[in-house]
Amino acid sequence: MGVLQHKVILVSGASRGLGRAMAEGLAAAGAHLVLTANRGSQARLAEVIEGIAARGGKGRIVPVLGDITDAADCDSALQAAREHFGRLDVLFNNAGLGMDQVGPRTTNKRQFFNVPVDTWRRIVDTNMNGMFLMTRAALPLLTSAGRGRIVNITTSYDTMLREAFCPYGPCKAAAEAMTVIWSKELAAAGIAVNSLCPGGGVDTTMMPLEDWPDRSKLLPASVMVAPAIWLASDESDGVTGMRIVAKNWDAALPPTEAFAKASSRVMIGDEAPAR
Repeated sequence: MGVLQHKVILVSGASRGLGRAMAEGLAAAGAHLVLTANRGSQARLAEVIEGIAARGGKGRIVPVLGDITDAADCDSALQAAREHFGRLDVLFNNAGLGMDQVGPRTTNKRQFFNVPVDTWRRIVDTNMNGMFLMTRAALPLLTSAGRGRIVNITTSYDTMLREAFCPYGPCKAAAEAMTVIWSKELAAAGIAVNSLCPGGGVDTTMMPLEDWPDRSKLLPASVMVAPAIWLASDESDGVTGMRIVAKNWDAALPPTEAFAKASSRVMIGDEAPAR
């Protein structure tokens, strides 16, 4: 019996990268899933679902295609959770665009004022506004239950402030700020809000092969799984407004000890610890 049995979890951007890894891990822990991806990712999302089934996943999975920058599409994703499961327990705000969109390589030293306007808007709209729209759509289901979880996927502090990493870095800094603010505003509703980041470069399509030919220098996307499961579980009751760095999560430790080692209060500014 999985620790997440009977939990209903929505993961945005689940067709690849961190979203795929977390979806697979959450499914293995017994969760029912609503998995979203953009309309061009139907085949990849189907592959994720087939893989979960092949590995013996017992929970039901509902795929939803749409654009998280479209409020109506976000509402449709939550309507799918309502129709199929009658509730939502956890939202993972994972979908996002990286600096490969500015590219063609992440090592390009493209100053912020040379980023094409349309590219800037697309990244900001997805990474910041999409997180807001999906959360806004999820709140009626979360608040009706009187408890729930929101996990915002962010990045390392040095990436937020890295030269030539606009607008990706600032968007992730905004996600950290929203985590703090939402954790305060939603506390009375019984909803915990935390952020989770890998803690380094990850072996996904956001890290082009041309820049990272030796993929062993990157973290595996599976680094996110253990802390994601814990954050979605009842074991994390009472934890809110916190920041977890996945690479610091020691799966050999009891989960509460692993959390203590890998977590800190979300901080923005000069006092923020280096991660």
